[in-house]
Amino acid sequence: MKKIKKSLLALAILVGTCAAPVAALNSLGQDITDDSGNVVSSDAKKTESSGGGFYDIVFGSGTVGMLLWFALFGDGMLAIYFSVDCSIMIKPERLMPARLIDKVKEAMDQGDIVAAMEACQNTPSCMSNILLAAFQHVEEGFDVIQEAVNAASDLEQEKMNQRLNWISVCGNLGPSLGLLGTVQGMILTFQALASGGAGDASALASSIGQALWTTAGGLIVSIPSITAFYSLRNKANRLVLRMTATTMEFLNGLRNVEVAPEDGAQT
Repeated sequence: MKKIKKSLLALAILVGTCAAPVAALNSLGQDITDDSGNVVSSDAKKTESSGGGFYDIVFGSGTVGMLLWFALFGDGMLAIYFSVDCSIMIKPERLMPARLIDKVKEAMDQGDIVAAMEACQNTPSCMSNILLAAFQHVEEGFDVIQEAVNAASDLEQEKMNQRLNWISVCGNLGPSLGLLGTVQGMILTFQALASGGAGDASALASSIGQALWTTAGGLIVSIPSITAFYSLRNKANRLVLRMTATTMEFLNGLRNVEVAPEDGAQT
C-alpha cells in the first residue's frame, strides 16, 4: 500500500514537472503590442505550428534526441521516486520509535538488560540495531560497548547512504544527458550548414533551440535532485548522531561496572 502511495505521488509530481515547460512555452506565445496598440507577435497556436511547441521540441529532434528526452523523463521520475522513498524512510518515528525508547528506558532504570533486548527485538529499527549491538557486549566492559555502538552506527549510516546515493546518481545524470542532447543538436546544425542550409535561419534557430532545451531539461532534473540529496543526507547524519547519543545515555550506568574475570583466568 505504501509503495502504491509513493508511486502515485511520484506520478503526480512528474506530471506537474512536465506541465511546467509546456506552460512556459505557451506563455512565450502571448500577443505583444507596440506603442500604437497593434499586435506584433503571434499567439501560442502559431508558435506551436511553427515548430516551437514542446511536442515539436521532443519529437522533432530526431531519433537520438527523442531517446535522450525519454531518458531525461525517466531520470526525473526515478529522482522523484527515490526522493519520496528516502523522505519516508528518514523520519525520527521510523528510525527511533518513541515506544522503543520508552521501553528500553524503563528496562534500564530497573537494571533489566534482558527486557531491554526483548524490546529491541520486538521493535525492529535502526535504533534497535544499535542498542542490540551494545547489549550484546555488555559483559565485555564499557570501552568494548562504545566501540560496538560506533560500529553499529556507522553501519546504519552506510545503509541509508546507499539509498540516498541513488538520488545523487539521478542528479548527476541529468546534466550529462542534457549536454549529450546539446552536442547532438549542434551536430545536426552544422550538418545543415555543411549541406547548404545557411539561408534558412529559422531552421537553424529551431535546431539550436532544441539542443539548448535538452540542457535546460537536464538542469531541471539535476538541481532539485542535488538539493534533495544533500538535505536528506544531512538529516540522516543528524539522526544517526542522535541515536548514538541516546544509546550512550542509556549505557552510562554501565561505565563504572567492572567485568568479572572468567573462570580459570586467575593464576
